[in-house]
Amino acid sequence: MRVIITLACSECKRRNYTTTKNKRTTPEKLSFRKYCRFCDAHTEHKETK
Repeated sequence: MRVIITLACSECKRRNYTTTKNKRTTPEKLSFRKYCRFCDAHTEHKETK
């Protein structure tokens, strides 16, 4: 039931990271504060399609 998701930077909208999540236990979209090498800062990265 785990699916691969892509995380995109909320500032520059670039897709920097991929991860997996269990859709059954976490149906809502994930968001993490991760480092964006294009913005050169830690920014909010949100789940995209």
